[in-house]
Amino acid sequence: MRDPFFRPPELLVKATQPIAKTLALKTLPLHVHEILPAFCIYEFINRIVSPYVSSHLAPKTYPQLSRKSKINWNVHFVSMVQSCFINALALWVICADKERMGMNWKERVWGYTGAGGMVQGFAAGYFAWDLLTSVQDIDVHGWGALAHAASALTVSMMGFRPFVNYYGLNLILYELSTPFLNIHWCLDKIGMTGSKLQLVNGVALLTTFGSSRLVWGTYQNYRMYQDIWRAIQYPEELPVPSWLAIAYLASTTALSVLNFYWFGRMIQTVTKRFEKPSKDQKDRKTK
Repeated sequence: MRDPFFRPPELLVKATQPIAKTLALKTLPLHVHEILPAFCIYEFINRIVSPYVSSHLAPKTYPQLSRKSKINWNVHFVSMVQSCFINALALWVICADKERMGMNWKERVWGYTGAGGMVQGFAAGYFAWDLLTSVQDIDVHGWGALAHAASALTVSMMGFRPFVNYYGLNLILYELSTPFLNIHWCLDKIGMTGSKLQLVNGVALLTTFGSSRLVWGTYQNYRMYQDIWRAIQYPEELPVPSWLAIAYLASTTALSVLNFYWFGRMIQTVTKRFEKPSKDQKDRKTK
């Protein structure tokens, strides 16, 4: 399936080819016109759109937030826009790209379709922005967020070799849980902690996170490991450099470990919102 987005400008393709050749990212010039606009749009949303919209939608909350909380709010705003967009795009390509559906193990490792590359391009633009903001505000986001952004960008960029582009698209569906995570965070900030809406959203968050990241993600990683191992076993077909396999597997494994860690934290966070206060806590409040 061809890339349905407009063709990249020839000048931009030529400007990108040297770095693409150096890094062996053959299909990067075909999608750089999707990476760069995505990066710029998300930065524009972060700097301009989120402060403006949030000040009008939450006039009693957003202006009163501290610097760190405003940075977090804006990042969640960008994340909400990106996750809804990339989920819809990835699901559409997965369902509509018949060429992708018929791929064998060799094509799943080394194959490429323009539509799949388009999704990878838009995702890479976001992860590049996410990495930048994680570095700029490390005191706000923490080292876990930085590791996640670096791993996600590494995985998405390797897809331009192309390398396991098939699985890269599947793993983008990690983002199915992200809208509910952003809603949960926002409800805390606008004073709706412990509300029925947060309870319903919390159930949806844990369900989508567990199913998309832990179940679906682990299954896709397992299948990907199998295909990469098969490619290593048959080097006469299309050899997989050991460094490439190690780098990709390390990045995806890091993401998986973080997902399991965050799921445990989420369960604690969500259940804490709805715990009934103990007798001692009630007594303290009445004193």
